[in-house]
Amino acid sequence: MSEMRLSQRNYYGKALAELAARDPNVVVIDADLADSTKTSEFRKVAPERFIEVGIAEQNMIGVASGLAASGKTVFASTFAVFASGRCWEQIRQAVAYPKMNVKIVATHCGISVGEDGASHQALEDIAIMRALPNMTVISPADAYEAYAATIAIAEFDGPVYMRMGRSESPVVTREYTDFIIGKASVLREGEDVTLIGAGQMVSFCLEAADALLEEGIVAEVINMPTIKPLDKGTLRMSLMKTGCSVTAEEHSIIGGLGSAVADFLSREMPIPLEMIGTKDTFGESGAPDQLFVKYGLTSEDIAEAARRAVGRKKELRE
Repeated sequence: MSEMRLSQRNYYGKALAELAARDPNVVVIDADLADSTKTSEFRKVAPERFIEVGIAEQNMIGVASGLAASGKTVFASTFAVFASGRCWEQIRQAVAYPKMNVKIVATHCGISVGEDGASHQALEDIAIMRALPNMTVISPADAYEAYAATIAIAEFDGPVYMRMGRSESPVVTREYTDFIIGKASVLREGEDVTLIGAGQMVSFCLEAADALLEEGIVAEVINMPTIKPLDKGTLRMSLMKTGCSVTAEEHSIIGGLGSAVADFLSREMPIPLEMIGTKDTFGESGAPDQLFVKYGLTSEDIAEAARRAVGRKKELRE
């Protein structure tokens, strides 16, 4: 894993600027947060196709739906708590239900929003969006993947929700790698336990795998950037080999990646599963690193969950 840290939202802005230059059909809408979401990079290239609606997120989705109905590819961005919560009804009725070509790209997700506190730390947005029919849900692992995913969803016809963090995070993927919606990637092969991560928790999974290897536990690490649709094929192949799993996400364990994997396992291959994420709670104001520790979202928490999963697997086989 590289020691380099980059901002997902900066690379989202970079991808939008490139789309502005090469695709005249792309329109971007923001709700008074263009400098924070980095949609301002699109505005620099194509100001005539950038719409600032102000602090009116519900109207932003209505405008996005109308533009999509006229044949445009529309990106609508704001902070995740507003994108998933404040305008949920508009997303349901005007985007998901009619299958409009709107890409809702949210920044400032998860506990790492830090000092902004519980009111701005979206810990339930995956669950909210995953429940909507026709909605694709994406959580890229790092900046490079955020860039690639932005290009990919621009070429995809249909509603998409993509979440990104606020701060810089470790780079775990390669630059200029193609992003395939609905496809996971095995970053490290193993045979004892499968660690399944989304967002910046993928980097923590890799750190946990290093720690476990010192104990003789060889962990497989999967980057699962598409939460819906879930890559069941990659999961199945890995879990048939390892027999137990841990999910890790900067989101509530209710309704997120862990729930999606649990749904799959309960139907197809009931094996031990441990979930790392927030435990039915809101966050609080604090330094991101301290919040990761308090809410159990560190690489050591993942490693300990892996030990439990391996122990449960052994008990079942005895």
